[in-house]
Amino acid sequence: MKKKSWKARVLRGLVWGLIAFFGSTILTALVFRWVPVPFSALMAQRRVQSWFNEKPYTSRHDWVSLDEIAPCMGVAVIAGEDQNFPDHFGFDWKAIEKAVEHNEKSRRKRGASTVSMQTAKNIFLWETRSWVRKGFEVYFTLLIETAWSKKRILEVYLNSVEFGDGIYGVEAASRTFFGKPAKRLTPSEAALLAAVLPNPHKFRANAPSDYVRGRQEWILGQMRQLGGDQVVKAL
Repeated sequence: MKKKSWKARVLRGLVWGLIAFFGSTILTALVFRWVPVPFSALMAQRRVQSWFNEKPYTSRHDWVSLDEIAPCMGVAVIAGEDQNFPDHFGFDWKAIEKAVEHNEKSRRKRGASTVSMQTAKNIFLWETRSWVRKGFEVYFTLLIETAWSKKRILEVYLNSVEFGDGIYGVEAASRTFFGKPAKRLTPSEAALLAAVLPNPHKFRANAPSDYVRGRQEWILGQMRQLGGDQVVKAL
């Protein structure tokens, strides 16, 4: 019997590697459809980064169900981050097209990440910019859009998004900045938290700049135009 060539062995290894990758990621997505996500890739990355710098690092993360989060918080992130979230399948193509046109003309880059894309990135991927990571982001976005409901995507997003150094999820953010559970957030407080999301390491909910206050007011106006709490209830 002839020995298999090294090319055949490599090909077989690649095939089994792909089967293992797709099988494990699909299984993980199906588990997280019902089970609270204990930690995210972003949290793990921040922890590893803390080992290489001299600053002390503590993290706060308390998972709560969507029923334990004030509906206005979901409305606020949809209004501020992704107003077409209820209707798209992971990608807002019009927003992407506008971002590409803007970035071709301006040095100040504009993103077009949807809530689904940000959720996929936070839970499964490392924080860096490369075409490889973008490719994985597309895959994981399609995976969660297929495996999870819109309510589940929003729930995971609200529990994993970074609101400041070591502050993950709206429950931890609400208790840190307002001293109360996320269920008792007011629309104004929800809009303030959503206002810092473009850069939670630069913008602070407990010391909002004029820019953050202006963005808060804009988000509040968008929340009213979208129909308030009905946006989340209709998901």
